[in-house]
Amino acid sequence: MTLLALGINHKTAAVEVREQVAFTPSQLEAALAELRALPGVEEAAVLSTCNRTELYCVTDSQGEGRILDWLGRFHGLGDEDLTRCAYHYLDHDAARHLMRVAVGLDSMVLGEPQILGQLKDAYQAARQHSGLGGELERLFQHTFAVAKQVRTETGIGENPVSVAYAAVSMASHIFDDFSDSRALLIGAGETIELVARHLHEAGVRELVVANRTRERAERLAGEFGGTAITLNEIPHALERADIVISSTAAPLPILGKGMVERALKKRRHRPIFMVDIAVPRDIEPQVGELSDIFLYTVDDLHEVIEENRRHRQVAADQAESLIEHGVGSWQHERRVRGAGQLIRRYREQGEGIRAEAEAQALAQLARGEDPQRVVSRLASQLANRLMHGPTLRLREASGAERHDVIAAAETLLIDPSAPSQDA
Repeated sequence: MTLLALGINHKTAAVEVREQVAFTPSQLEAALAELRALPGVEEAAVLSTCNRTELYCVTDSQGEGRILDWLGRFHGLGDEDLTRCAYHYLDHDAARHLMRVAVGLDSMVLGEPQILGQLKDAYQAARQHSGLGGELERLFQHTFAVAKQVRTETGIGENPVSVAYAAVSMASHIFDDFSDSRALLIGAGETIELVARHLHEAGVRELVVANRTRERAERLAGEFGGTAITLNEIPHALERADIVISSTAAPLPILGKGMVERALKKRRHRPIFMVDIAVPRDIEPQVGELSDIFLYTVDDLHEVIEENRRHRQVAADQAESLIEHGVGSWQHERRVRGAGQLIRRYREQGEGIRAEAEAQALAQLARGEDPQRVVSRLASQLANRLMHGPTLRLREASGAERHDVIAAAETLLIDPSAPSQDA
């Protein structure tokens, strides 16, 4: 079986494409069930964030095509749309990719810490919905250990800069003084929590958190002295907001062009800075066409992110080295496990031969045959049956000039310390 990592990310596809293949939390159970039901797919996990959708599977040699076809069918996309922007990795390359993702080396913001938590969530979801078997279970656990080592031994996580930080940093280029600004945050997840923290530390005048459930909004807003509202109250809050940053898991946009137009009239066209971090997007793209609206998506944060990348490159190089060691360790353990299965089958075969020979010898003894002759016959039968298969295949290998097989057989079968008949 083959380990496969298949997906698209911010490097291969624009947000317009990524949002079409994103999985909402409510879709994960059905998606994992369908993936596992595909012919040849034994294990599966799904990672879906604003910057990437990736499928990790243990499958047969034909699995990649089936899985890519399934991804298109699940989201109603044509094969060409996905093939243009999809990438895939196999076996040790797939393991390396997963480890690089886990430590933030493949992220838009180099070394950003959120992806590890998102990956752990994907792992737990796959476990909960029976997507994991031994292969992916061991790979994820090994990956988490490597990620912990990278965070401990390098500076990749020092002064963490996330997409949330980049969004607030971009806002600071427009608003010289946050103490005069009011912010509306839509969502109550980890990203919005980071945004709220950065804005609070920057001294924003007023913070409003809008969420589908008021309770979650209240918990987050209360931490930073803000106000909590539901999504239905957004139109009124929008009239007072100078900054709007949104990151939810909603399948459809929350802010439409008409709602924003009405808010601008109430504001007498005072400008609003908006950042849509969500994938799928929370803010209709047409909102960006309005005068006095400065709308940015997660793909527009590159300048801030590139500055972060330059500062972290030394730590990233150290992380790459640790990951290579981690991949090598994983490959070694995988080979050992593969040999373990072969050893178990070989010992079971030998045990079967032994048990059969023993039963025959005991039956002969029970009939009163001479014990010395029975033991001698038992030893001869065991030796002949154990040597017959390897001897036959060695002759075949010699005739086919398979010198590699013959050399391996000498290592495996000949014990230099064993007594010889000539001794």
